[in-house]
Amino acid sequence: MATPLLDARKAGKEITSAMLQKSAREHMFMHFTRHSQFDKSDIPIITRAEGHHFWDQNGKKYFDGISSLFSVNAGHGRERLAEAAAKQMKQLDYFPLWSNTHAPGIELAERLLSYAPKSLSRVFFTTGGGEANETAWKLAKQYFKLIGKPTKHKVLTRAVAYHGTSHGALSLTGIPSMKKAYEPLVPSTFRVPNTNWYRAQDQFETEEEFAIWAADRVEEMILFEDPDTVAAFFLEPVQNSGGCFTAPKIYFQKVREICDKYDVLLVADETIDGFGRVGTMFASELYDFEPDMLVCAKGMTSAYAPIGALMIAEKLFEPFKKGTTLFSHGYTYGGHPVSCAVALENLDIFDEEDLVGNVARNTAAFRKTLEKLKDLPIVGDVRGEGYFFAIELVKDKATKETFNDAESEKLLRGFLSTDLYDAGLYCRSDDRGDPVVQLAPPLTIGQSEFDELESTLRNSLDKAWKLF
Repeated sequence: MATPLLDARKAGKEITSAMLQKSAREHMFMHFTRHSQFDKSDIPIITRAEGHHFWDQNGKKYFDGISSLFSVNAGHGRERLAEAAAKQMKQLDYFPLWSNTHAPGIELAERLLSYAPKSLSRVFFTTGGGEANETAWKLAKQYFKLIGKPTKHKVLTRAVAYHGTSHGALSLTGIPSMKKAYEPLVPSTFRVPNTNWYRAQDQFETEEEFAIWAADRVEEMILFEDPDTVAAFFLEPVQNSGGCFTAPKIYFQKVREICDKYDVLLVADETIDGFGRVGTMFASELYDFEPDMLVCAKGMTSAYAPIGALMIAEKLFEPFKKGTTLFSHGYTYGGHPVSCAVALENLDIFDEEDLVGNVARNTAAFRKTLEKLKDLPIVGDVRGEGYFFAIELVKDKATKETFNDAESEKLLRGFLSTDLYDAGLYCRSDDRGDPVVQLAPPLTIGQSEFDELESTLRNSLDKAWKLF
């Protein structure tokens, strides 16, 4: 095989954009990508980033409206984080957490728990949120076996929710279209309604009434499946897939009561919601409930290094304190010392710059700015919390008629994604539920950036409406 990039590197010659483009076409298998879209266009190659912007190989500047993947919460280009990584590499480059540990991991575990709901006391490190969800399910199953309830193995999740791509995490996911190619998956997962208030308003007097109804469906499903067989209920406090579904506090309070009643573990998947995204360090705090397990990842290092974590209540660790009991589970790079060091420095930045407070102070202004888009005929709803919002697109505002599959394809992939990107805005156009545009910018921005986002979205959405 020809190796022009390696040859250029060895010869001390410049690796050009054309060389990278050719090699990418020949060798890269990108994630969640329709590769046919690049038959007649270049693959975007991102070369650098700073603050809430990044640049491509042609020098074009983009607003990172989704923190790259709901991840770069502190913004790009933080030299302190690069320096923290380099310093740790020089001292301890790597060591696994298998019957050993290291100082950065110990310190990070304590730090995470200091922000977390008080019900949590232990940390199991992974390299991402999907792995942490996988870990939570395996732990729940083994925990119940160890305490004499071996039939409790089933899990409940919410419709349209995403929890990862590994076989277990994908089984938890409530998006049928994502699962078809990989079935059969892990059995014993069951779906309950999510909290899409926009689509439920015509059936309930208040959002609180709807929230209670949705929580009651959790109890109903537990009873359908037999409480002696149900181990856990996974939920994102603000559900990403489908478009930033929120819920009143009464929903979480009632779900917590139901889980306690039937000895079902409540798992908060805060892979996206955590680390300031909704205006508190963890969304569980905002909604005033205490989970038995909490999954977190992305914003922990602001994506400067890969890491994830599962925080658990002490009762789940108790059986593993005794005799030869072992949790036969782990990951080579879980709790990598370099990632832990970066996470600690990142959390220092969070505290010093009060990034979580910045979100809390500005969320109302962000919402108000985005709600200006409601004067467009294509915008049905604007919803979310903190710096995490979705704009639902409709064919008819009065009836809330959505776009069919073909129309959604034309709207999102055929026009909107490309038009927004060409306009210099990187965000998410998604139809895993009804069609939405999602925003999750770095936690550093303020009103001038809100106005810029609204203006760019307005221009593209106005053009999109004229397609129909």
